[in-house]
Amino acid sequence: MRKVLIANRGEIAVRIARACRERGLGVVAVYAGPDAGRMHVLAADEAVCLDPDGQEADSGADARPVAAYLSVAGVIDAARRSGADAVHPGYGFLSERPALAAACADAGLTFIGPPADVIARMGSKLEARRLMESAGVPCVPGARPDDQSIEALRAAATQVGVPLLVKASAGGGGKGMRVVERIEDLDEALGAARREAESAFGDGTLYIERRIGRPRHIEVQVMADAHGATLHLGERECSLQRRHQKVIEEAPSPVVSPALRARLGAAAVAAARAAGYRSAGTVEFLLDGDDGEAPFYFLEMNTRLQVEHPITELVTGLDLVQLQLDVADGLPLALLQQSITPRGHAVECRLYAEAPSQGFLPQSGTILRYIEPQGPGIRVDSGVRQGDVITPDFDPLLAKLIVHAPTRAGALARARQALRDFVVLGLHTNAPYLLRVLSHADVEAGAIHTGWLAQEHESLTAPAAEATLAAASAVAARHRLLPIDQQRDGAAAATGTSSLATPWHTLGGWRG
Repeated sequence: MRKVLIANRGEIAVRIARACRERGLGVVAVYAGPDAGRMHVLAADEAVCLDPDGQEADSGADARPVAAYLSVAGVIDAARRSGADAVHPGYGFLSERPALAAACADAGLTFIGPPADVIARMGSKLEARRLMESAGVPCVPGARPDDQSIEALRAAATQVGVPLLVKASAGGGGKGMRVVERIEDLDEALGAARREAESAFGDGTLYIERRIGRPRHIEVQVMADAHGATLHLGERECSLQRRHQKVIEEAPSPVVSPALRARLGAAAVAAARAAGYRSAGTVEFLLDGDDGEAPFYFLEMNTRLQVEHPITELVTGLDLVQLQLDVADGLPLALLQQSITPRGHAVECRLYAEAPSQGFLPQSGTILRYIEPQGPGIRVDSGVRQGDVITPDFDPLLAKLIVHAPTRAGALARARQALRDFVVLGLHTNAPYLLRVLSHADVEAGAIHTGWLAQEHESLTAPAAEATLAAASAVAARHRLLPIDQQRDGAAAATGTSSLATPWHTLGGWRG
């Protein structure tokens, strides 16, 4: 490989660009709509506009910039125009679309990920489940009728028993899924799940699974090359999730013993080998209990780099994107399974532009002030900077705060302090919510499950104290009075001085 096109945007594109440049590879960014001046474009050697006919954001050519990032033809054309010989999909967008991997192969481009047939196989929950069962990987008890009539699905539900889950075969992220507590609610759940699945995925195929009461969501990172090596890099605890979307992750899990880790790892490796996997992937499990003998069940396999991959990097000392590039270049993995053990503890918090007290409503606006926390064991993967305008066109993820410490307690404390030090002015973020979650006694004790955030919703989203709101309002009001150039860059950019005329300095009267 000589030049890599990154078919993504935001923090993951910046992170991949950094890895490519470390090994001397050329980097091509793509952009659409309002993204022309974003960080991921600035981090590349060159950039290609994905808007139709190369139109910029104000041309009116594309009212939905996200659509440009979902165009396989557009990505392939961008690679051809830029002379790229490889494509990295990142996560989201086209990363789990077999069509992109297939199109890359047809165009003679290296796809930095698994083959198209593997993505397709593992993207079908029904096919993936059949494959896992044949490989001896434990699966949640359920039924998958070939006959997709309401009558056949009713019979399957009766066989499984309530409580149960109705799930879409092509689903993900909680779409096409319904919980059924009473059998008389089944028909409504089947209809709603099918409509949602057809709308989201173009496939209304459903299956029935037993619902596990209060499981943990544990995932195992795997890496496989084209020379027969398949390794696991340990687990991540992902139980703190809201509406099936992860919010805070940690590695290793506070309840996974070395013996359970070995069992989970062996199952994940078996799953990857059964799929014919190559590159970085994640096998997700539901853990039914907190002891070393607790049963676990296959949930799904993500055929891409995960959002939360940095915590695995921090506890293993490995660079997962570099490993992906090695595999894509045809190199064997220079690792031994027995040498991969977690060192210390890592926590990742996803910082979103959203208002938890308003139902997690995504926020739009200009980032007036942006200061990332610094210090030992603190890493921030970000795709934004001060002055950026956040629009509703894309996912509201601003940055990922990742911390590492020798112990879990130390990592939690470091994450809490880093959140306090993370300054984002101009729009609401979920930083106060994340801080409340990390400060809760249950989280400190590791006593969590996939329904825990919903269970504690009211206490975690209660309005802030009046004094806190007054202070924040004063800071924002003072900032609005600064000249525009100082709002974006601080006084230093305008006057050449070394001190910044921030509202924190000019208001005064702060008490420690």
